[in-house]
Amino acid sequence: MRTLALALSALLTLALAPAAPVAAAEPDIPRLTDDRGRVLTLRGWNVEDKTHRGEAALSAITEKHFRDMRARGFGFARLLVFWDDLEPVRGRYSEGYLRRIERILDWAHRYDMHVVIDAHQDVFGPAFGHRGIPEWATRTDGLPFTPHPDDWFAEYFEPAVQRAFTHLYEDEDLRRAQARMWRVLADRLGDHPAVLGYDLVNEPMGELRQGEDLATAARRIERDQLTPMYNRLADAVRPVDEDTWLFVEPTPIVGEGVPTGLGRIEDHRVVYAPHFYNTAMEAGADYDPSAGWIEAYEAAVTQYPKKYRVPVVVGEWGPLNNSLPHMGRFYREALTSLNRYSSGWAGYVWCYGGGYCALDAAGDWRANKERTSAPYAEAVAGRVVEQGPSRLVYVAGRGGATELSLPTRPGGWSVTVRGRARLVPSPAGRALIRAVPGATVTVTVTPAAR
Repeated sequence: MRTLALALSALLTLALAPAAPVAAAEPDIPRLTDDRGRVLTLRGWNVEDKTHRGEAALSAITEKHFRDMRARGFGFARLLVFWDDLEPVRGRYSEGYLRRIERILDWAHRYDMHVVIDAHQDVFGPAFGHRGIPEWATRTDGLPFTPHPDDWFAEYFEPAVQRAFTHLYEDEDLRRAQARMWRVLADRLGDHPAVLGYDLVNEPMGELRQGEDLATAARRIERDQLTPMYNRLADAVRPVDEDTWLFVEPTPIVGEGVPTGLGRIEDHRVVYAPHFYNTAMEAGADYDPSAGWIEAYEAAVTQYPKKYRVPVVVGEWGPLNNSLPHMGRFYREALTSLNRYSSGWAGYVWCYGGGYCALDAAGDWRANKERTSAPYAEAVAGRVVEQGPSRLVYVAGRGGATELSLPTRPGGWSVTVRGRARLVPSPAGRALIRAVPGATVTVTVTPAAR
């Protein structure tokens, strides 16, 4: 979401991995799995190009992004794509844009990374000066729109933007157009080995009714408009792609500790994909450990996956100003929480420079973001019993090798295995373990002596 509006807080009334071993996950929340049944942990970053369009679209994303992410131990990317680039003219899909997406996926596959394709929108789309839903699919009924250049998230509350969402959800021809767009993407990309999932729409919003507070509106929009939309899009994808995971998001209001109103998505491979942003921190404030925000967010965000028995992957997170005094504690506590209940996360955003970028222009970590890089089990062939920053315990199954990700460090890492299991030859930055099915295996990772 990047910069939440200061107005949002007025409208609402309301790792470094964990420091100690933790249980594999919340017991009532399923884990994400791959096509071999291995338990997956996704850790990575969003990858985007919001600047370039047309023939230059996606040109800011290079192979270097994936090479550098893998070197630092990340095996996951959430790739932003834009409907307005894919279908700039109604009914005409850009072959060049699809080829550029495939080229990026090829890079991800080269470095053995999973990718979720995110149909991204910010403030609906180019009709309001942003990216996402095409102008030809934007209907405002002549309602006003006033830009907010210093607080772009406030633009979501402009009448024209809110009405555009209502038409997207309710107009039958726009419903069909959105479904066709996803069918085109799934048909073209579903067989690519890097593709793990589809994030069906980024940070969906909607129209507030008179007298309705924001939390109540969010639950209604999620229940009455987003749930049917996700079911429609699932129905559109499945004839051409039977098995790719479908990632569904609530409104961004979940970031304020508001449980979602989403209903059941009638599909066999659904992932709940909320974002993890705090209003005050997005406006520039330091983390306040006494406010209880992380605890409130976790309590709210885990209700849906427990009720509907679906995995959780947090699709975006990370504050703008990471150098404030309490940000080190924020990253420690946030990662402890995320790793407790989710199957993974994607930080915002992998780029080289200022703002939200993970790295500076020289390719070095920006303040506190190095805390996201640590060893972890990318894929476990069996049932996870315990998983922490340096220790994994699992009961081996028949899904093949268990894979550990080991970020580059001076001196490397020491990996020890106990149980009826052994280390086998592995690519750089990895450790592969094969075990006898049924065996209890303990894996310990420690920094090697330099």
